[in-house]
Amino acid sequence: MNIVCLDLEGVLVPEIWIDFADLTGIDALRATTRDIADYDELMRMRLAELERHGLGLPDIEAVISRMAPLAGALEFLEALRARYQVVILSDTFYEFARPLMRQLKWPTLFCHTLETAADGRISGYRLRLPDHKRAAVNAFRDLAFTVVAAGDSYNDTGMLGAAHQGVLFNAPDNVIADFPQFPVVTGYAGLAEAIDSGLARA
Repeated sequence: MNIVCLDLEGVLVPEIWIDFADLTGIDALRATTRDIADYDELMRMRLAELERHGLGLPDIEAVISRMAPLAGALEFLEALRARYQVVILSDTFYEFARPLMRQLKWPTLFCHTLETAADGRISGYRLRLPDHKRAAVNAFRDLAFTVVAAGDSYNDTGMLGAAHQGVLFNAPDNVIADFPQFPVVTGYAGLAEAIDSGLARA
């Protein structure tokens, strides 16, 4: 049995924090897991910036409500789900992802949760577990699945390495340079071909 594990932001939907940074003018919030490999460091910086500017979950939700999946993402995902089991493994939060998951017709999503105060202030976050993407892929392999994983950022490389085949999709040059062992593709046609061929070889 085959299973495909995909990152969410940068693969199927835009980077939520970048859109939020563009709206608020807070340049520090443009940093993503493409730039900072340590996820806890990245999130602590984000929460500090939100606190400093008096922003909370309702402000971020207002941005997400206007977002849509990347062009061609829904069609790609539907075609993929017709052939394989598909799981989205993301370091986003359910509170952020729901409006976008609705537009993608509710694929299975494993991600994290936020801790919020009554006034909407984001006080913290709860990880499903550290390096949950790698752990999920290893669990699927233990269940006798053949796994292909695709992502674009530093926080995806653990699951790419754990999969039978990992693929970097539309990744930035710095990630490509640091992880030359993974094939690089651009566009959904290329990703679909890489998934098919990766599963055929595994």
